[in-house]
Amino acid sequence: MDIRKLQRTIVDALEDVKAQDIRVFNTSHLTELFDRVIVASGTSNRQTKALASSVREAVKEAGGDIISTEGEDIGEWVLVDCGDAVVHILQPALRQYYNLEEIWGDKPVRLKLAANTGFAGARPSEPMDEEDEDAEAPAEAKKPARKTAARKSAK
Repeated sequence: MDIRKLQRTIVDALEDVKAQDIRVFNTSHLTELFDRVIVASGTSNRQTKALASSVREAVKEAGGDIISTEGEDIGEWVLVDCGDAVVHILQPALRQYYNLEEIWGDKPVRLKLAANTGFAGARPSEPMDEEDEDAEAPAEAKKPARKTAARKSAK
């Protein structure tokens, strides 16, 4: 399966179960074992298990292989090995403690997430070319610029 299709399938599966703070990192320059690391947060043991299950089912439906799943018995940190992509689903406290973004995050992949589209049911689109895929921006919503001029005039 093409890596872009695999990462899109995984991100869509995570979004379907309301994963939080989804980040995708290109790791092909760091290791030959896999090309992407995807990190997401779940709010409870039950949600992290449901997120892992959603990823497994979606990848299998798309024709991909699941090599292994680890941590589902406890559910605080679940890892799904999809071959060319490794998915880490953590609860927020563990994610902050282990800070996987620091290890794998020097090449974030820019993705459009369904949460950023403004209406429900929309599917994210793929980057148009390889330059967009390796852009130096995390897969998260941009914060609006501050309105400092309005504050100054209010004084």
